[in-house]
Amino acid sequence: MRASYNNSYPTKSLFKTRNIVLASIAWGVLALLYFLLFSAKIPGADGTQSRAAWYVIGTNIFEALAYLSAGILCLRNWRSPQIVSDRNVWLAIGIGMLSYFLGGIFFGYTEIVLKEEPIVSLGDVFFVVTYLFLGVGMILAVASRRLNLEKWQWMIVLAIGAFGSALAWLISQQPQGVDKVSLEVPSGVENIALILNTVYIVSDVLLLIIATTLLLAFWGGRASLSWRMIAAAAFSLYIADMWFQYATNWIPNYQSGEILEVFWVMSGVLFGISAALEYDASKVRSRRAGGRKRA
Repeated sequence: MRASYNNSYPTKSLFKTRNIVLASIAWGVLALLYFLLFSAKIPGADGTQSRAAWYVIGTNIFEALAYLSAGILCLRNWRSPQIVSDRNVWLAIGIGMLSYFLGGIFFGYTEIVLKEEPIVSLGDVFFVVTYLFLGVGMILAVASRRLNLEKWQWMIVLAIGAFGSALAWLISQQPQGVDKVSLEVPSGVENIALILNTVYIVSDVLLLIIATTLLLAFWGGRASLSWRMIAAAAFSLYIADMWFQYATNWIPNYQSGEILEVFWVMSGVLFGISAALEYDASKVRSRRAGGRKRA
């Protein structure tokens, strides 16, 4: 039995919160360096410039593993009886992370393997599910805490919401005379794409508002660090989505892989870090409570 314990101890030590956080930060730094160093376009045989196929595959791998690990860590919080916060919050966010992972897989498959423009793909179904569950999870997080925000804090929420809405509206407008979608896809698919874009924009703005509220409501204290990470993750998701909206609407023949898309990876990394920090903080609280009971 002693030998069995000694063999399992190193495995358990690998999944300490400190190691998970350091590995997540390292993954985010590697992703940033990857985007910075290899995102340049190379000339092809026909004279056009494009990014290497291996580079696009790498960006999808960085993103997929970030969201997969975040989903697993969130579901670990949901299954843990020690979690102090509402476990349904982590269930919803965990489902959202895994849905985004699957959506990215289908999106990458359409773009890389099928070599088609993923204007509408099966991945969009999972992306919509992601926004739905992320919204539910973050609303539950806000609802579980009494909001005693000052007037100036509510003004910040309203200002960021107004700015985010205006920016999203401006970015979503295609330049006059440019109608790339209607020339490349049937009108039915074009209508679905417009509806999906509207859903994404509205969802991004709502998540931005909720994230700002979370950031202000949970500001201060070690236990609130995980919620600040969730707010930062939502901000990162907003930046990446807004860039993609701008690129697809305003840049002709846009090819994915620009540097700002790294914020998709950062969003998954931050969600994973938040789950790990919440798990660690809940264990510390549980031990303190147990010590008081024994005393």
